[in-house]
Amino acid sequence: MFHFIKKKVLLKDLIPSNHVDIHSHLLPGIDDGASTIEDTLMLTQALQEFGFEQCVTTPHIMTNVWDNTKGIIETTFQSTIDVLKSQRKLSLRYGAEYMIDPYFTKLFQSEPLITLKENYVLVEISYLNPPIQLYNILFDLQVAGYRPVLAHPERYLYYHHHFHDYEKLKNAGCLLQLNLLSTVGYYGAAVAKTAEALLKKGMIDFVGSDVHHANHIQAFSNKVLLKDVSPLKKAIENNQFFRW
Repeated sequence: MFHFIKKKVLLKDLIPSNHVDIHSHLLPGIDDGASTIEDTLMLTQALQEFGFEQCVTTPHIMTNVWDNTKGIIETTFQSTIDVLKSQRKLSLRYGAEYMIDPYFTKLFQSEPLITLKENYVLVEISYLNPPIQLYNILFDLQVAGYRPVLAHPERYLYYHHHFHDYEKLKNAGCLLQLNLLSTVGYYGAAVAKTAEALLKKGMIDFVGSDVHHANHIQAFSNKVLLKDVSPLKKAIENNQFFRW
């Protein structure tokens, strides 16, 4: 009897022709993503070629690191759109990626947050350790009327050996957004393994490119390490919720 081994697929081959992205850093010069408008043009062109049709670009908002405001983001977005007019196949909107830090609660209690759509807001936490009051903050955020979407949960290494914490996050009302590049091992084998476990358990709600630069674009040509890509395809399909 012959045993056939499934050929690994390239990540870019899993992207549908109408893909909606909800996490990227395409606006030039306002965070650690695109540095110049030329970078933005390169990144958006590449994403378009992969099949991306709509992108919610999400600059960092991180106190004392990336002190972006809605005004700064909107001004940069409008000037970027003026340059991208020739690239009408890729539609852009802006959101933000908020760091849950000691200043975050005061921020969302004093002014409206920039959302992905309706009341869905993209948040992240430190890679070093989770905020001490994380669950209180998530509760207060939802009381304020928002639905938190946690960016790249598979990249928080302190959760890898405490998998039940992912279940706690879900039970606390947090939606989970997987980075596509985690599935090709871009952030390391441990992150890829956790990404696969989260997908297998059906815990991933959405995906994001989290594209910052050319190296991220190149990684879309790498092979997906998952044994079963069907949960990833489902998560990719879920992104259609954010279509406008």
